[in-house]
Amino acid sequence: MPKRKRKQKKLVYALLSLLLIVLLAVSVYVAYTFILPLFSSSLSSGSGNEGSSSSSSLNTSTNSTSSSTGAEDGFTPISFHFLDLNTQYTGDCTYIKAGDYDILIDAGARKGSGAVICEYLNQYVPDKKLELVIATHAHQDHIAGFVGNQDDSLPNGRTGVFYNFAVDTLIQFPLTDASTQIYKDYLEAVNFLKERGTEVYTALDCVKENNGAKRIFNFGEGTSMEVLYNYFYDHDRTDFKNDYPEVGGSFSEENDYSISVLFHQGKKSMLFTGDSEAWSEHSLVKENNLPANVVLYKGGHHGSYTATGEELLKATSPDAIVFECTAGTKEYASDPNHSFPAQETIDRIAPYTDRVYVTQEGSWEDSRFYRPMNGTVVVEYDEVGKETWKFSNNSLKLKDTEWFKNNRQMPLAWQNA
Repeated sequence: MPKRKRKQKKLVYALLSLLLIVLLAVSVYVAYTFILPLFSSSLSSGSGNEGSSSSSSLNTSTNSTSSSTGAEDGFTPISFHFLDLNTQYTGDCTYIKAGDYDILIDAGARKGSGAVICEYLNQYVPDKKLELVIATHAHQDHIAGFVGNQDDSLPNGRTGVFYNFAVDTLIQFPLTDASTQIYKDYLEAVNFLKERGTEVYTALDCVKENNGAKRIFNFGEGTSMEVLYNYFYDHDRTDFKNDYPEVGGSFSEENDYSISVLFHQGKKSMLFTGDSEAWSEHSLVKENNLPANVVLYKGGHHGSYTATGEELLKATSPDAIVFECTAGTKEYASDPNHSFPAQETIDRIAPYTDRVYVTQEGSWEDSRFYRPMNGTVVVEYDEVGKETWKFSNNSLKLKDTEWFKNNRQMPLAWQNA
C-alpha cells in the first residue's frame, strides 16, 4: 500500500478514536449530570413514599384514637325528635333515629296521643318496627300513647304505638305503685307485645345485665345509649333517708322511679331523666360516671320546680335544654310561677345556658287553649358530629318568647345574653 494512503488511513482511525472518546465523555457527562440524579431521586422518592405511608398510617391511627369529633373516621348520625303532641295536656314523647335504629322514649299525654305519634313515626319508620322503646315510669302522661284509643278499623283495633308498630326490645320501670286504669291498659298492651316476640326488660335488668339484658346499646360507629343506674330502681324512700340523710328536696315515688339514659356520639352526650326529682337526681350524680358536659338535656319533669336541680346541672353543665310541656297551664300547678317551666327551674338553668326551648304553650286562665311554642324540636348530629336544630313552629329561645315576657322574670344571667 502506498505510504500516503497508509497515513490517510491512520488519520481516519485517529479521528474515529477521537470521536469515540468524545462520545464516551459526553455519555459519562450526561449520565452523571442528568440520568443518575433522576435515578437517585426516584429511589429517594420511593423510599420517602414508604416513610410517608407509614407516617400517614400512624397519624391516622393517632387521630382515630384521639379524635371524638368524627372529623377523621365519622360517626353514625343520630337525631332527637321532641314531639309536640298537639294537646292541651303535658306529656313526654321523644323519637330517636340512630343510624338504622328507631327508638322511642315515652308516649304521653293521653290515649289520643297514640294516633299523633303513629302518624309522626310513619314518616321515619317505613318498616313499622321500633328496635327499642323505653317507658320511663307509670304516669299517664308518659304511657297513654302506647295504649291509644279503640279503633276497629285498624288491624289490631287500637291507635296506640304498641298496637301499630313491632317492637324488638322494651325497657320499662322496675318499680311502680300505680294502680290506675291507664297503667292496667299499659300492662295489657305490653302483653300484646310479648305475645309477638318483644323482649321486655326492666332498667334494673339492664344495669345489672341480667336475663340477657344490656346496659350499653350500640347503634353504630361511636354512637350508643347507656342505661343509668337510679337508686330507686331497687330502693324506696326509707332506704334513701337511711343512706343519704343529708339530702333534702322533694321525692315522688312514680317520678323518682323514672328510667334515665345517656346517649353518646363520640365525646358528645345527651341526657334523658324522665320525671326524676331531687332525690333521684342526687342518685344519678352519685351512682353514675356522668359527663362533665352534656350537649343536650331533655329537661326533667317538664320543667317542674322539683326537678332539673342545681346538683344535676352542676354535674352535667348542659349546653341546651328542651322541655316537653304545655307551658303555663294549671295541669300540675297551684301557683302560676310553678306552672311548667317553673321560675325556680329557669333561675337555676340560667347560669349554664340560655338555649332553652319548649314544645308548646298554654294558658293559666283558659285550660282549653294551647298552641305550639317551638313546636316539634329536632336536634341532629351528623357523621362528623355537626349539630343542627329544626323547629316546626319557630326557633325562639324561651327567654325571647312573648309567653316568657308576660309570665316569667328574666334571670340576671340572661339579661345580657
